[in-house]
Amino acid sequence: MSSSPPPALPGIPRRTLLAASAAGLAVLVAGCTSAPAAGPNAVTTKQEDEFAAQVPVQKALVAAYAAAGAADPALKAAVADLAAQAGEQLTALTAAAPGAAGSARSSSTTSSSAAPSSPAVGPDARAWLRGQVAATATSHATACLGQSGARAALLGSIAAGLRGQDARLA
Repeated sequence: MSSSPPPALPGIPRRTLLAASAAGLAVLVAGCTSAPAAGPNAVTTKQEDEFAAQVPVQKALVAAYAAAGAADPALKAAVADLAAQAGEQLTALTAAAPGAAGSARSSSTTSSSAAPSSPAVGPDARAWLRGQVAATATSHATACLGQSGARAALLGSIAAGLRGQDARLA
């Protein structure tokens, strides 16, 4: 009889198999116990604040659509779908904002960023509304630059959509 045991697998020496198993076990243990890496989607408090500040900006736009529609009923009918989109965008921003809509950060910026309950529309409601849409798009696009991941994508998407609304209002 032979004094040495047969190899674990045909063609693979036992030492190689043991070394590979030990390396695999080390990787598995390290992967299960290491802290999550701060990847490209990690969010800072500053980013959260800047993102949350966009909620009242969008609320002001929704109020602007309502005010422009009250000032010019024909405009209200013509842009009803745009007003609905602005409301949907507000819903998406509110859902993604840290602490949701009622957070202290959101309410602290509401007084400075949001429009009054009935903004002064002026004689040309369409031109005034177009200015509101353009300003909101610029605000979201600017805030997008300081964000990462899904928040940047959401703000960028809303800003692009508002640019399309601006062009349609022209």
